[in-house]
Amino acid sequence: MSGVGLDLLEIERLEGALERRPTLAARLFTEGERAYAAARSRPAQHLAARFCAKEAVAKALALEAWSWRDIEVVSEGGAPRIVLHGALAGGGVEVDVSLTHTRGTAGAVAVVRT
Repeated sequence: MSGVGLDLLEIERLEGALERRPTLAARLFTEGERAYAAARSRPAQHLAARFCAKEAVAKALALEAWSWRDIEVVSEGGAPRIVLHGALAGGGVEVDVSLTHTRGTAGAVAVVRT
């Protein structure tokens, strides 16, 4: 199996959604993702890039139904990497990801390798 996924998002859209729905961040992002973003000057910018990464991974894997927190973006000082949890874990699939953001837009590309 191999696949490529791409996603873009206007950061202000996510900022607005997070303001309107205080529990949304906990539903979409793992504790580690939220902590990473909270340590940055504009947390929504980093959450938006992670949202795009999750969408890109889902597209690359051709997923029809999935849990947002089963796809985690982990940043430990180097390039971000994807960790799959729950029903997505253990399938021998590796996913490479690249994140980007400008002041107004976030994006991600995911490539699946087996």
